[in-house]
Parts: sequence; C-alpha cells; structure tokens
Amino acid sequence: MTTVREHPLQKILRERIAIIDGAMGTTIRTYGMTEADIRGERFKDSKKDLLNNGDIFSLTQPEMICDIHRRFLEAGADIIETNTFGATNISQSEFFVDDPREHGGRKNPEFYQKIVDDPFLNDLAWEINERSARQCREWADRVANETGRQRFVAGAIGPLTVSLSNSPDADDPGFRVVTFDQVKESYIRQVRALIAGGSDLLLVETIFDSLNAKAALVAIREVFDADGKELPIMISAAVGRGGETMISAQTVEAFWTAVRHVKPLSVGLNCSIGPDLMYPFLEELSQKSDAFVSAYPNAGLPNPLSPTGFDLEPEDMARFLGDFAKSGMVNIAGGCCGNTPEHIAAIARALEGRPPRKPGRTSVEAYANEVKA
Repeated sequence: MTTVREHPLQKILRERIAIIDGAMGTTIRTYGMTEADIRGERFKDSKKDLLNNGDIFSLTQPEMICDIHRRFLEAGADIIETNTFGATNISQSEFFVDDPREHGGRKNPEFYQKIVDDPFLNDLAWEINERSARQCREWADRVANETGRQRFVAGAIGPLTVSLSNSPDADDPGFRVVTFDQVKESYIRQVRALIAGGSDLLLVETIFDSLNAKAALVAIREVFDADGKELPIMISAAVGRGGETMISAQTVEAFWTAVRHVKPLSVGLNCSIGPDLMYPFLEELSQKSDAFVSAYPNAGLPNPLSPTGFDLEPEDMARFLGDFAKSGMVNIAGGCCGNTPEHIAAIARALEGRPPRKPGRTSVEAYANEVKA
C-alpha cells in the first residue's frame, strides 16, 4: 500500500508561522572584513576586487559564515539560507574574468558559452554551493539538537547578473547576452551542489526577471528527473512600486500564474521596496496563491547613514511583519537586505503565537500527493 509522506516543514507551516533568516551581506559587513580577509591565501593573486563577492567568504572565512548562521538560528530562524546568492559560474565570472566591454567588445552568447564551459568557474561554483550547504547543515542540526526544534536548510538560488527578458542594447531589442540553455546549465550545476551539500529545500529568490527564474525551475526539474531525488521548492520575487517584477515587469498575479505549475511549497515576495510598500502586493498574492506564502522584505529603503545601510530598526520590522501576520497573509516571515540577527529575533518574538495564513488546497496537497514513501 502506498502512503503519502508529508514534509516536516509542511506540517509546521500548517500550525504556525515559520521564521526565515535575514541578510547575509548586511551581517557580513558588521564583522569589518577587508579585501585581504576575503582573498585569504587561496585568492591572494586575484586580479579583480573580491570584497563584494560575499559567497567566497564561505571558502575563505568559514568561521564567520558559520557564526552568522548560528546567530540567525539562535534568533529564532526555522529556515536558514545557504550563502550562495551569486554562486553560479555566470555570476562568479564577474569577479574572475575580464569584461570584454573594457576592450571594445561586448558580452554575448559566445562569451557566456566560454563561461559555462570554464573548468575553474565550474569547480568554484560547485565548491561554494556544496560547502555552504554543509556549513548550514552542520549548524541547523546542531541548534536543532540543542533546542529540540527542527531547523531547515534552504539552498539559495539567486537571479544572476544577466537578463533573459531584456536586451542591454537599445539599438538591438532582440539581442540577448546569454541563452536560456546557458542559464539553465549554470543553474543545474548549482542545484546539484546544493543538494549534495545537504539542503532540505531549494529557494529560487529575489526574482527580478521571470524568465531567469523559469530557467532555474526547469533546471531543478531536470535534476530531479535525472537524479531521482526531489526537494520542496520555495519561490520568491522582488517587485517594484507598481507590484511588478523589476526587469520582466510581470504583475504579482501574472508571476504566480507563470510559476504555479511547479507546485511550490511556498511562493512569496522578498527584498523589494520595504515592508510598508510591499503590503498591497503581498495581500494580492496571498489571495491568489494556493501555496504557502512567504515574505521577507528589506529593512526599508537604503540609507548609507544607518548602521545597517537601511532605515528600519528591529522593532520597526517586527511591527510591519506583525501587521502581515495580523492580516493573515503569511506562513513564512523574515527579512532581506538590512536585516541582522537582531531584526530576525524581533520578528520572531512579534509573530510568536500568531496563526498562519490558511492556504488553498491545490499546490500544497499536490506536493504531498506526489512525494510517496
């Protein structure tokens, strides 16, 4: 007799609002790391500056990255993200490959085919993803054992530094710097490494370009089919003031329509324009979606005079996310840019005991029905 196995996180989301962690980049900056720190011995001879390549810290400063994971977990996070937002060969090429535009050329599919085929970039992308997932796994399990509360590792899959939807050349609107298949292949390597490192979930996040996200979702499906292992998928988009994805300009409803066939465990909004301006678009998504809904907005708008680089303090984020919960809009809540462990702790306290949003039946039950024990 075949029985349906419910994922442990799915059970939690039915019972309470789960907390996802905050901003890795923001928190890294509080440690005062320098260019020499991120290079270490391994990358000391790199020709380009690496300090903005935060994913590399998982290799050169693992103690710091693990400390950040620990702090978010102790702040109350149920879900922590791997430090892999830009850990694809395409994104890493920005830091290790000369830009042809500096020599009178341009980036194009021929350029990116070399990137996708580059052994150094492929090995580096694999190592960052697998190592980061293992670091998360170690601390999620350690804190879970200490507290008796299960924690989950979300393999973070970012939006890339290229667009499939738009041309960078105003005189050639049909031109694309990269092809769908190249983007898909880049994501396939990342997905496999995140799974190999022990991720519980895959999170396609901060989606500016819906077509890039589609390539990531196709890559995930191909890996699942080829390797015979499936994980729950979380999807989260970033929207502008009009409530549309920032490059592909899909409205919230159109975005959900474009991804619902994946039957994600959750769909939501993150980053974007701060929690106050996110509210109406999250409300719309909550009404339309039949999956669980997540929200982890920026701590307001950028502010270089603020200690975190963003306006909102922990108590501010707690108030806004508390309003989301009071309105019955969320199952997963946390913070993106500007949110430190202190922000997440405040959010966790504000949402404790508040009932979760009640999702529709289609996507959630379909996921359970498709995962057979």
